[in-house]
Amino acid sequence: MTAGRASSPPRPARAPRRRVDGVLLLDKPVGLSSNVALQRAKRLYAAEKAGHTGTLDPLATGLLPLCFGEATKFAQALLDAPKAYVATVRFGTATSTGDAEGEVVRTAEAAFTRADLEAVLARFLGTIQQIPPAYSALKFEGRAHYEYARRGIDVPRVARSVEIAAVEVRDWSPPQAVIRVACSKGTYIRVLAEDIAGALGTCGHLVALRRTATGPFTIDGGVTLDALEAMDMKERDARLLPSDAPLSPLARLDVDLATEQALRAGRVGRAPPDASGRYRCYGPSDRFVGLVEASAAALRSVRLARTDS
Repeated sequence: MTAGRASSPPRPARAPRRRVDGVLLLDKPVGLSSNVALQRAKRLYAAEKAGHTGTLDPLATGLLPLCFGEATKFAQALLDAPKAYVATVRFGTATSTGDAEGEVVRTAEAAFTRADLEAVLARFLGTIQQIPPAYSALKFEGRAHYEYARRGIDVPRVARSVEIAAVEVRDWSPPQAVIRVACSKGTYIRVLAEDIAGALGTCGHLVALRRTATGPFTIDGGVTLDALEAMDMKERDARLLPSDAPLSPLARLDVDLATEQALRAGRVGRAPPDASGRYRCYGPSDRFVGLVEASAAALRSVRLARTDS
């Protein structure tokens, strides 16, 4: 008689997913990738759909806006938004990755003053050119740059224009400096730290990085994963901003019911004579319609919210 194979214990039932709409200002902890942080928050909310709005490396902490449900339709506004960071840079040591996770590849003397540093920072204001780091998620021939870097393969990296709106010293404790940066999307703070060090005649790398702002939102409104885990679902839902929050920097445009119905039917609506460009649009009873664009007195939908949101 042949013994039967022991059966595996049943898997715990997966919690049912629910529709969740809104924006969560997450304060991402160190050591987690942006996607892992997103998935943890998504599970806590039992949400059907969610996405983040700008990757933070595992080393970095701070503001990671998460969009749920209908808010994902307007997440691009936050992806494109300017960002602000507080970066800790250690001068005199360079690493393979440009941050504290890499191996030391070079050391150099870092003999300069705070005044020297402040003078150099002024040269980085405005539009500058950056060569993306070898360890990045940018793609070359279908594969991420970091995949090539880990195998010791050099691939072409094309310089890109980025905008530095502000850069200033917050603290100076040689050989480290704490620097505040306000910049455009796509700016690599690791690269900025290395370039600043190079302009000072030395080398350097990023020791710590904290994102403090994305578009209109700041870290002051952020909540940690640990805090979310300690809440019940009603308290978590209360932390969500409405689905139109990503569009808050845009001017508001109110339309009548006929115009709203035309937009939802895919037709052109009538715009105020002086309206031009993109707006966050609302119908009667303060109902959020979506993102619209006005031109020559015509109003067209760009992305619409669900009518039952």
